[in-house]
Amino acid sequence: MWDKSGSLQHRIAQTWARGCVRISGARLTVRGAENLLKQSVAVYAANHTSYMDTPVIFSTLPFQFRILAKKELWTMPFIGWHLNRSGQIPVDTVSPNATVSSLGAGVRALRSGMPLFVFPEGSRTPDGTMQPFLAGAAFLAIRAQVPLVPIALSGVYDLLPIHTRHFYPGEIKMSVGEPISTVGLTIRQTGELNARLRHAIEQLREEASLAVR
Repeated sequence: MWDKSGSLQHRIAQTWARGCVRISGARLTVRGAENLLKQSVAVYAANHTSYMDTPVIFSTLPFQFRILAKKELWTMPFIGWHLNRSGQIPVDTVSPNATVSSLGAGVRALRSGMPLFVFPEGSRTPDGTMQPFLAGAAFLAIRAQVPLVPIALSGVYDLLPIHTRHFYPGEIKMSVGEPISTVGLTIRQTGELNARLRHAIEQLREEASLAVR
């Protein structure tokens, strides 16, 4: 209640996340963890498969960061209060203009030295396949001139599929790819960078599935 920096709230979220992963019974492994430490500030982006994606991310990333989330979450009891107090960034998806305006807060956070995390799909996949990517992550990285780091989550959809309330424990993986540089890129290249991000995540998912075989 008294920490306005968000640091204490982040540590609490990490503790909660690690507890969630432990309770789920899943075996979590991380591939490419060294890529998380190659830059001090970046935009981290992952495919969105399950409600358990957020605990996996918070329990694994070894530094403080902020997330971009739908503005509607701020209206939920306790959750909205925690998001606000911990400095998370709401995104208004009502219209393209409102979305761009909301992303300005993310750019300011990056320029101040705070890493950001984004789910480019915007919502969970209904069937385990990746949905189209919104361009927010690429836009933020280019505007702030920071790297864009692709992350692939595998097995998390099977752990807690959409519209279910039960865990199906198994192996889950977080694969971290090489940072994609944005030095010299302009806003006109947002679509191109967004396509590179999606392709990188698809490759990471394929590599993770081959490793299982």
